[in-house]
Amino acid sequence: MSTGTEAPPPIHSRRDVIQAMSGLMLGMFVSILAGTVVSNALPRIVAELKGSQSIFAWIVTAELLAMTATVPLWGKLADLYSRKLLIQASLGLYVAGSLIAGFSQNIEMLIVSRVVQGLGAGGVTALATIVMAAMIPPRELGRYSGLFGAVFGVGTVAGPLIGGLLVDTSWLGWRWCFFIGVPFALAAIWLLQRTLHLPVVRKEDTKIDYLGAFLIVSGVSTLLIWSSSAGQKFDWWSGWTAGLVTLGVLLLVAAVRVEATAHDPIVPLSIFRNRTVSLTTVASALVGVAMFGGTVFLSQYFQLSLGKTPTQAGLLGLPLILGLLISSTVAGQLITKYGRWKAFLVAGGVVMVAGMLLLSTITAQTTVFMVSVHMFVLGVGVGLMMQNLVLAAQNDVPARDLGATTSTLTFFRSLGGAIGVSALGAVLANKVSSLAAEKFGPMGGTGGNEVPDISVLPPEIKAVIADIYATATAEIFLVGAPFAVLALLAVLFIKEKPLKEQSGDDRLAAEMAAGH
Repeated sequence: MSTGTEAPPPIHSRRDVIQAMSGLMLGMFVSILAGTVVSNALPRIVAELKGSQSIFAWIVTAELLAMTATVPLWGKLADLYSRKLLIQASLGLYVAGSLIAGFSQNIEMLIVSRVVQGLGAGGVTALATIVMAAMIPPRELGRYSGLFGAVFGVGTVAGPLIGGLLVDTSWLGWRWCFFIGVPFALAAIWLLQRTLHLPVVRKEDTKIDYLGAFLIVSGVSTLLIWSSSAGQKFDWWSGWTAGLVTLGVLLLVAAVRVEATAHDPIVPLSIFRNRTVSLTTVASALVGVAMFGGTVFLSQYFQLSLGKTPTQAGLLGLPLILGLLISSTVAGQLITKYGRWKAFLVAGGVVMVAGMLLLSTITAQTTVFMVSVHMFVLGVGVGLMMQNLVLAAQNDVPARDLGATTSTLTFFRSLGGAIGVSALGAVLANKVSSLAAEKFGPMGGTGGNEVPDISVLPPEIKAVIADIYATATAEIFLVGAPFAVLALLAVLFIKEKPLKEQSGDDRLAAEMAAGH
């Protein structure tokens, strides 16, 4: 084993760290934007490219599949090769995918471009946190991790708003939903080239476990295809479900067997012997279910139950982001100051449960102010949990496993979110269908598979539809609340350990010198 170091000196000063963080946060923002900016533009895109309703969801799902399934592979590559080069390459993939998407002439070309975008977004998502851990000691990490949590939240909520504005602007149009991220990604590549200086550790005796990578990606992709299609293209309890779930599980079981015997596995199973890693992984998945599974449907509630426009619905998501921004930033500063972190995780779990329960009480008559308060509470809880789970895990593993550990947590959070959206979406659709049948009879004009255009409905029908969607939206938060409770239970069992004073690269050098 040999090591090599890039010519620029390692990062030392806080100013240098902040400069490097600017490139990382810009890259993180555009990667999140890739997944959220198209949501309000989908009807226009599908109509113009003459796509069918069955292909509608795949414009989003293709990017999500590629991003989620490849996160562990990016994490492994970060343990083997130049992290700076990898994150620049992932941003390059994002740019290529965005340009192809913006110039797409048919649905097939657009879906391929979304896969390329997803590959890039997965790399940025996994690598940004890994690079941050390499530069900054856990004791100081809270100061900066809160900013990453804020960027994550802003990108999640701002994306649909930006997309809606672009589509509604006649001289721009839906293609700019893809073009808009390109200059930001190019700026991030340039900033990283100028400001990010990391030592490179080259492991000459290491080979990438391609079979393990193939089995992991195939197994996860199969389960994501099932979770995104069940309840829409086929029933949850059907032959398709049995076949896809069985195939996905068998592929992942084979992946575990391969990883257990591989010389240098993509996901070292040994990291799960660490109680902190196991518990934070479970909690991250559950936070993904609770956050994404519930909040993704709030925009629909604002429009159908409260009568808001798409642009207004986008703006009404800001209280959630404000709560996430304030809590993640303040908690990060306090963790850096006092060196204690578990209390913030526990408080985040409690507040997140409270936010889910508060949102389970909404009706068509709930005021915008009260809904905003409930969303703010949920945002505070998620902000206290999300990045601090990563901090707890990174602090408790050997430096050589930082990449694999960080990407594993990111992967399970995305996987939990994807499955949560699908599962809670099915709950909402079934509730809407049953309430519509109850109000309008079995042949009622609305159902779980068609979203009504309330602008053309008479006032008395509009009021009933508003109540139906409010009741169904409240129910998915009630169903999601137990997941938040389980996340709280998981963090209660995490043992708090003092935050290390050395950066990831310093720890790795010490481990290598000791022969570990």
